Amino acid sequence: MAARHPERCILVGAPVQSGTDRLGCDMGPSAYRAAGLPGALRDLGLPVEDAGTVVPRPFDAPAHPNRAIHHLAETAGWTLALTEAAFRASEAARPIFLGGDHSLSAGTVAGMALRAQAEGRPLFLLWLDAHADLHTLDTTTSGNLHGVPLAYLTGRPGFAGYFPPLAAALDPARICMVGLRSVDPAERAALTGSGARVHDMRDIDETGIVAPLRDFLGDVAAAEGLLHVSLDVDFLDPGIAPGVGTTVPGGATFREAHLIMELLHDSGLVRSLDLVELNPFLDERGRTALLMADLAASLFGRRILDRPTRSF
Repeated sequence: MAARHPERCILVGAPVQSGTDRLGCDMGPSAYRAAGLPGALRDLGLPVEDAGTVVPRPFDAPAHPNRAIHHLAETAGWTLALTEAAFRASEAARPIFLGGDHSLSAGTVAGMALRAQAEGRPLFLLWLDAHADLHTLDTTTSGNLHGVPLAYLTGRPGFAGYFPPLAAALDPARICMVGLRSVDPAERAALTGSGARVHDMRDIDETGIVAPLRDFLGDVAAAEGLLHVSLDVDFLDPGIAPGVGTTVPGGATFREAHLIMELLHDSGLVRSLDLVELNPFLDERGRTALLMADLAASLFGRRILDRPTRSF
């Protein structure tokens, strides 16, 4: 049986945009609050604390030979600060990290790995994203560091001295990646033989999501593991979630996304959550922020019968 997790939720603002070359992700935490996420969680009977906004720590990263990379020291500073924030917030609550671009997961997942280590339990990661984010500092051609967190978290080489030392690397066999549909050759090579479970959109189209997700959740429960979920806006189809700078056609539908969230809630296994890559500057009247807030509410217990009706 899965261990009982704290009922209390802590909202942690992470206005990171150093991992991308487009402005706007730093407005994400405010957009989630304006979309009603705190109230939606309270309506479910959950105690909610808003811990405010994390600020990056100073980090003296040297220049990298890959000249494409930008904002390296700032991203490393965010990683350090968010590692500490995640470890601290998860002691007696379930943290929800309001991003911010996906480079923030280098810190949030690292912090949750420390929490799992402190509790003597393994950490599992559900990665809901169009991208694998498995580039190293050497292989990235865009230089956008929102494309490197999984490489860092799984201990791939090349991060020493440029990112904070990783105290607890994540076993790729405990990662489930769902929704992939834009993977670079270097990332594809890194995935080959890694042991990570990969369910791209073709896989979902052919077989559905319920069986593979339940298999993964069964393994988390059997290992008495902690589960961190990282939800990227671009996991969703851009037709329903336009407020992101990395749109890839063919993403998850409204129904598929809510089904995943409801299955996660039913499992009782989720200890922490990232909401990442929301760019309110690119959104349409807040519809993406509202959808992401609705998905988070489903993960924490809102039933389909309780869903509000909205007109845009």
